[in-house]
Amino acid sequence: MTESFSTADLVDEYGPSLRVCDTQFRQFGKLTAFSGRVRTVQCHQDNGLVKQLLNSHGDGCVLVVDGDGSLHTALTGDLIAKAAVDNGWAGLVLNGAVRDSATLATLPIGIKALGTNPRKSAKDAEGIVDEPVSFGGVTFHPGDMLYSDEDGIVLLASGGSSE
Repeated sequence: MTESFSTADLVDEYGPSLRVCDTQFRQFGKLTAFSGRVRTVQCHQDNGLVKQLLNSHGDGCVLVVDGDGSLHTALTGDLIAKAAVDNGWAGLVLNGAVRDSATLATLPIGIKALGTNPRKSAKDAEGIVDEPVSFGGVTFHPGDMLYSDEDGIVLLASGGSSE
Protein backbone atom coordinates (compact mmCIF):
# COMPACT_ATOMS: atom_id res chain seq x y z
CA MET A 1 0.00 0.00 0.00
CA THR A 2 1.19 3.53 -0.61
CA GLU A 3 0.53 6.07 2.10
CA SER A 4 2.26 8.89 3.89
CA PHE A 5 4.14 7.80 6.99
CA SER A 6 7.47 8.20 8.70
CA THR A 7 9.12 5.26 10.43
CA ALA A 8 10.52 7.70 13.02
CA ASP A 9 6.99 8.95 13.75
CA LEU A 10 5.75 5.36 14.00
CA VAL A 11 8.47 4.59 16.56
CA ASP A 12 7.38 7.65 18.55
CA GLU A 13 3.73 6.60 18.36
CA TYR A 14 4.06 2.87 19.09
CA GLY A 15 7.20 2.78 21.25
CA PRO A 16 8.28 -0.74 22.20
CA SER A 17 5.28 -2.25 20.36
CA LEU A 18 7.12 -1.50 17.13
CA ARG A 19 10.09 -3.69 16.18
CA VAL A 20 12.95 -1.95 14.35
CA CYS A 21 15.23 -3.86 11.97
CA ASP A 22 18.90 -3.00 12.59
CA THR A 23 20.16 -4.12 9.16
CA GLN A 24 21.36 -1.19 7.07
CA PHE A 25 19.80 -1.95 3.70
CA ARG A 26 20.37 -0.17 0.41
CA GLN A 27 17.38 1.22 -1.50
CA PHE A 28 16.87 -0.15 -5.04
CA GLY A 29 13.25 0.36 -6.13
CA LYS A 30 11.76 3.64 -7.31
CA LEU A 31 9.53 3.85 -4.20
CA THR A 32 11.59 4.88 -1.20
CA ALA A 33 8.64 4.44 1.18
CA PHE A 34 6.38 1.39 1.12
CA SER A 35 4.28 -0.69 3.47
CA GLY A 36 2.21 -3.85 3.53
CA ARG A 37 1.52 -7.15 5.22
CA VAL A 38 4.53 -9.47 5.45
CA ARG A 39 4.95 -12.67 3.46
CA THR A 40 8.22 -14.55 3.93
CA VAL A 41 10.67 -16.80 2.13
CA GLN A 42 13.78 -18.40 3.57
CA CYS A 43 16.27 -19.55 0.93
CA HIS A 44 19.99 -19.65 0.22
CA GLN A 45 21.28 -18.62 -3.21
CA ASP A 46 18.08 -20.00 -4.79
CA ASN A 47 15.31 -17.67 -5.96
CA GLY A 48 12.86 -20.27 -7.25
CA LEU A 49 10.35 -19.64 -4.44
CA VAL A 50 10.82 -15.88 -4.71
CA LYS A 51 9.99 -16.04 -8.41
CA GLN A 52 6.93 -18.26 -7.78
CA LEU A 53 5.51 -15.93 -5.14
CA LEU A 54 6.15 -12.69 -7.03
CA ASN A 55 4.45 -14.18 -10.08
CA SER A 56 1.29 -14.64 -7.99
CA HIS A 57 -1.17 -12.00 -6.77
CA GLY A 58 0.51 -9.89 -4.08
CA ASP A 59 -2.48 -8.09 -2.52
CA GLY A 60 -0.22 -5.17 -1.56
CA CYS A 61 2.03 -7.38 0.58
CA VAL A 62 5.78 -7.02 1.16
CA LEU A 63 7.89 -10.11 0.50
CA VAL A 64 10.64 -10.48 3.10
CA VAL A 65 13.35 -12.85 1.89
CA ASP A 66 15.97 -14.24 4.25
CA GLY A 67 18.78 -15.19 1.91
CA ASP A 68 21.17 -15.74 4.84
CA GLY A 69 22.86 -12.44 4.02
CA SER A 70 24.60 -14.02 1.02
CA LEU A 71 25.90 -11.64 -1.62
CA HIS A 72 27.19 -14.49 -3.81
CA THR A 73 24.11 -14.55 -6.07
CA ALA A 74 21.19 -12.22 -6.75
CA LEU A 75 17.78 -13.23 -5.42
CA THR A 76 15.89 -10.73 -7.59
CA GLY A 77 16.53 -9.01 -10.89
CA ASP A 78 14.55 -6.86 -13.28
CA LEU A 79 12.22 -9.59 -14.62
CA ILE A 80 11.18 -10.90 -11.20
CA ALA A 81 10.78 -7.36 -9.82
CA LYS A 82 8.65 -6.41 -12.85
CA ALA A 83 6.45 -9.44 -12.14
CA ALA A 84 6.08 -8.21 -8.55
CA VAL A 85 4.91 -4.80 -9.83
CA ASP A 86 2.49 -6.41 -12.29
CA ASN A 87 1.06 -8.65 -9.56
CA GLY A 88 0.43 -5.95 -6.97
CA TRP A 89 3.26 -6.45 -4.47
CA ALA A 90 4.10 -3.32 -2.44
CA GLY A 91 7.74 -4.15 -1.89
CA LEU A 92 10.62 -6.52 -1.30
CA VAL A 93 13.08 -6.74 1.57
CA LEU A 94 15.99 -9.03 0.71
CA ASN A 95 18.58 -10.18 3.20
CA GLY A 96 20.73 -10.83 0.16
CA ALA A 97 21.62 -9.30 -3.20
CA VAL A 98 19.82 -8.03 -6.30
CA ARG A 99 20.94 -7.52 -9.90
CA ASP A 100 19.86 -5.19 -12.71
CA SER A 101 19.94 -2.34 -10.19
CA ALA A 102 19.66 0.43 -12.81
CA THR A 103 16.38 -1.05 -14.04
CA LEU A 104 15.11 -1.73 -10.51
CA ALA A 105 15.46 2.00 -9.80
CA THR A 106 12.83 2.70 -12.49
CA LEU A 107 10.20 0.25 -11.21
CA PRO A 108 7.31 1.58 -9.05
CA ILE A 109 7.97 -0.74 -6.11
CA GLY A 110 9.97 -0.58 -2.90
CA ILE A 111 13.07 -2.79 -2.88
CA LYS A 112 15.64 -3.00 -0.12
CA ALA A 113 18.61 -5.38 -0.26
CA LEU A 114 22.13 -5.68 1.10
CA GLY A 115 23.86 -5.07 -2.23
CA THR A 116 24.25 -6.24 -5.80
CA ASN A 117 25.78 -9.13 -7.70
CA PRO A 118 25.24 -9.86 -11.41
CA ARG A 119 25.42 -13.64 -10.80
CA LYS A 120 22.14 -15.57 -11.13
CA SER A 121 20.96 -17.79 -8.32
CA ALA A 122 19.78 -21.39 -8.49
CA LYS A 123 16.16 -21.98 -9.53
CA ASP A 124 15.42 -25.17 -7.58
CA ALA A 125 12.71 -23.59 -5.37
CA GLU A 126 14.42 -24.88 -2.24
CA GLY A 127 13.46 -23.10 0.93
CA ILE A 128 10.52 -22.31 3.19
CA VAL A 129 7.52 -20.02 2.57
CA ASP A 130 5.44 -18.11 5.14
CA GLU A 131 7.35 -19.14 8.25
CA PRO A 132 8.93 -16.56 10.56
CA VAL A 133 12.41 -15.38 9.50
CA SER A 134 14.90 -13.45 11.62
CA PHE A 135 17.65 -10.97 10.79
CA GLY A 136 18.62 -7.48 11.87
CA GLY A 137 17.63 -8.22 15.46
CA VAL A 138 13.95 -8.82 14.66
CA THR A 139 11.67 -11.65 13.59
CA PHE A 140 9.42 -11.08 10.57
CA HIS A 141 6.16 -12.98 11.04
CA PRO A 142 3.78 -13.53 8.11
CA GLY A 143 0.90 -11.09 8.60
CA ASP A 144 2.96 -8.45 10.43
CA MET A 145 2.60 -4.92 9.09
CA LEU A 146 5.90 -3.67 7.63
CA TYR A 147 6.72 0.00 7.05
CA SER A 148 9.88 1.03 5.20
CA ASP A 149 11.28 4.44 4.33
CA GLU A 150 14.64 6.20 4.07
CA ASP A 151 15.22 5.78 7.83
CA GLY A 152 14.68 2.02 8.00
CA ILE A 153 12.23 -0.81 8.43
CA VAL A 154 9.76 -1.20 11.29
CA LEU A 155 7.26 -3.93 12.07
CA LEU A 156 3.99 -4.02 13.95
CA ALA A 157 2.68 -7.46 14.85
CA SER A 158 -0.62 -8.37 13.22
CA GLY A 159 -2.26 -8.10 16.65
CA GLY A 160 -0.59 -4.74 17.35
CA SER A 161 1.95 -6.01 19.91
CA SER A 162 5.72 -6.41 19.73
CA GLU A 163 5.84 -10.20 19.19
